[in-house]
Parts: sequence; structure tokens; C-alpha cells
Amino acid sequence: MTVSPTMPTMNGSNPVSASTCISKTISMFFLALLLAGSCSAQSAQPRGSDPLHQLNESIETLVARISPSVVQILVSGYGAVEQNDSSQTSLVIGRQRKIGSGVIVDADGYILTNAHVVNGADRIEVLVPNVPTATLSESLNPRGQSFVARVIGVSKEMDIALIKVESHGMPAIKIDASIAPRQGEMVFAFGSPGGLRNSVTMGVVSAVARQADPSSAMVYIQTDAPINPGNSGGPLVDADGNLIGINTFILTESGGNEGLGFAIPTRALSFAYPELLKFGHVHQPEIGATVQTITPDLAAGLHLSRDFGVIISDVVPGGPADAAGLKIQDIVLSIDGQPAGSLPLFAHNLYLHHAGERSHLEVLRGSQRLEFDVAVSERPHSVDKLADFADPQKNLVSQLGILGIELNLSLAKQLPDLRVPSGVIVAAKTTTASQIPLEAGDVIHGVNGVTVTNLAELRAALQSVKSGDAIVLQIERDQKLSYVAFQLS
Repeated sequence: MTVSPTMPTMNGSNPVSASTCISKTISMFFLALLLAGSCSAQSAQPRGSDPLHQLNESIETLVARISPSVVQILVSGYGAVEQNDSSQTSLVIGRQRKIGSGVIVDADGYILTNAHVVNGADRIEVLVPNVPTATLSESLNPRGQSFVARVIGVSKEMDIALIKVESHGMPAIKIDASIAPRQGEMVFAFGSPGGLRNSVTMGVVSAVARQADPSSAMVYIQTDAPINPGNSGGPLVDADGNLIGINTFILTESGGNEGLGFAIPTRALSFAYPELLKFGHVHQPEIGATVQTITPDLAAGLHLSRDFGVIISDVVPGGPADAAGLKIQDIVLSIDGQPAGSLPLFAHNLYLHHAGERSHLEVLRGSQRLEFDVAVSERPHSVDKLADFADPQKNLVSQLGILGIELNLSLAKQLPDLRVPSGVIVAAKTTTASQIPLEAGDVIHGVNGVTVTNLAELRAALQSVKSGDAIVLQIERDQKLSYVAFQLS
């Protein structure tokens, strides 16, 4: 992800000098010569049947098939602006424009990208190519469509976001959890590095499961395919064109590619996508037990049989782990047949379950190896609790298609991150609100410049608005105030 530089504007009233005309003429001459040379070179060198040419043609075919599903994402918003004057220490907030990438995963306009790409967005524009710009003439005459996108769901913990544009029949790439990357296999990274949209690079899988943060449950695919700022959210595909991950970050000292790129694997995407689509956030599975990393000191103090791995440090009374028979100080050896040698590996395998499923754990209790089937439940999300306070009739705001709850002191204490402890919070959306860019958890503070603090004031402000009129809501989302504008249908 990168910030797009401001381009200088041209003054049409300035006279054009003779040198400028000559420069333009020479430029046009060399451009025509380059185009002609490109065409003649292609016609003069027929394709061969040797392995090198076969590989080349296979890559061209792959790129032509995948490129239409890769989009460029332009995000407008406000954020901190760096100052050149080192003597200025105050924080300056200014308009920013961020560039990222995304991949179409459903023909009805659903696009996966990174959460950090759309974070703080006031407006999201998606550029969709009609055809892959593989040749010089096409690159100089790019074709494509522009859409305004809305956020469907975000998981900041996984750095995944789902956005949608109003279009149908779009070229989508299937999310297949059974596709597993192999170390050393050839991969291709697509995206818009540095804002250069529809770019592709090639490399190999450096590691299939890299833990960037030992305390995090996320495991990434590491690749040396060149990835740079602007590639964030773009797809990483294998030689068959299968989606194996979404490019998300790089490790670098220079700010550019150093061969250390990381992608969120498809197994994680297959878990997060339906959750984001249905709820707008990801429910974290749990088994009613807390696990932590075994250190040498911990092993020595508790006289454990091993000084590595993960140990159960707490079992919730009456929870699934307790009901299954797990106990404190059990050392987890595996989960669903997969080794659980570290906290991220344990959590990663647990997160592939949904509520109602069962997870098979093998543990070491003293010198005994024991096995347990543990029911998986979902950790309640803070937004989900709001629906419990709403009455489908009393709290319905029909014009917006939402169930709204008045913020009181009791509810505000349960949502301590709110900047303004008054207004109407969106508890849920109805099916009629699909086109209104509100999300569960949003707090409405104003309508068309009029402050609202309760449901009566919100309904009164909306009564004067007619069908087709513009509505501007002042809302609070993620501790940020912003405006949401749309036409009432």
C-alpha cells in the first residue's frame, strides 16, 4: 500500500514554445518507431516448440486468465501527514490517497483485499480491467471500468476486508481451501505496485507457513516473488492459476522488495470470507480453554516432561474443554492430527473450525497420551450483543432499514471506545438496507447537519426527507467521525 503523490496541474493558457513542439514531435516519432518495432519483432520471430517457449506461452496464458480478476483500489480519506520541517512537532491531519489491490472472488462484485488498504476510507474506488494489458499498444490505451465500492466486512486481526461493487458477471477466482502451497513451487503475484496497475511478478514459495509474530495466530506464505507497496490485497496464484493467498506485507529496510513477501493463505481466506459476508466480522472459535507457550523456566518450575510446545493454563468451568475432560497443565501435542508445537500453530488450526464442529486434541498428561473430542463454540463479538437490546418493531428505522438503539450510560459503558456517548447505534440491518452504507456498530450522530441523540430525533429528521433526496449521516465508526452520503430510495 502506498500514498499516491499529488500530480502538478497544467495551465492551458500558457503559450507552447517551438522547442516544446519539437520535443513532442520527436517523442511521437520514437513512440511510433517503438510500436512498429514491437509489431515487426513479434511477426519476425515465430513461436518455437522448445521448452523455453512453451514455458513462456504458458505464463502468457496464465496472466491473461488471471488479470481480469485483479483490481486496483483507490482509497480516499484523512490521516496524519508527514511534515518536511523538522521544527514542527504538532500532528497535521490531511487528505490522503492510498493505493492497493484486490481480487474478485464472486461474480456479483465481491472483492477481497487487506483491511489496512481500506482502513479509514471515506471513499473507495475500484478500477476493473476489461482485458489484460499485455501488449504495448494496449498498455498505452488502457481500458477498464471504475466503480465505487462499499465495505461489507473487516477483520483487522487477520488483515482481511471484503468490499463490493454493484456489478454482475465479473470474472472471479475461486477460493479453494484444499489448495496447499508447496515450498519451491512457482508462484505469481498480481497487483498495483507503486500504483502501476495490472502488474505481475514471478517467484517461488520460500516457506509454506511462516510465523511473522510468535504471539499471533496468523501463519503466512513467504515468497520471493517481487512484492512492493501497492501490491497489498492482490492475489498470489500458482502455476495452475489457483488462488493460494493474498499479498499482505513485506519485510524490508529499503522500503521496496527485498525478496521477503508474505501472503495470507487460502485456508484462512476460506474461513474468513463467509464470516465477513454473513456478519461483517469474523467470529473467533474457542473451546473454553486458555493455552500458552511453554518456556524452559515454565517447564522447570512445573517439572514438565518437555520444555517446548503449548500448555493449557486455564479451563473454563462448564465450558466445552471442561466437559470433554481437559485439565490445567495438559500439554497439547496435536489438534485434528496437525502438530501443535507453537501457540500460532494451535490457534491457526483451531480457527479453521466453525461453531458446532468438534476438534480432536491429543494431549500429554504426565506420561500419558490422551485424546479428546472438544466442541467448538464462537467467542461473541461486541457488535453481536447489540441485537439483544433491539426490538424488531420498536427499534425499526424504516427509512434506513436498520434497528437502532439509543445510547444510554449503561450501554455506553459496554462500548468504552465511543468518542461521543450519545446518538443512535446501528444494532442490525434489514434486507432492505443493502444499498445504504451503514454497518452494525455505527453510531448515528446527525442527519443533514442536524444533531440527533435518540430515536425520536432520528425519525423526525428523516421524516422531512423525500424519496430521491440526498441524505448525509454523521456517524462514528472505529472511533472516527465521518459522513455517509446516499440518496433515499
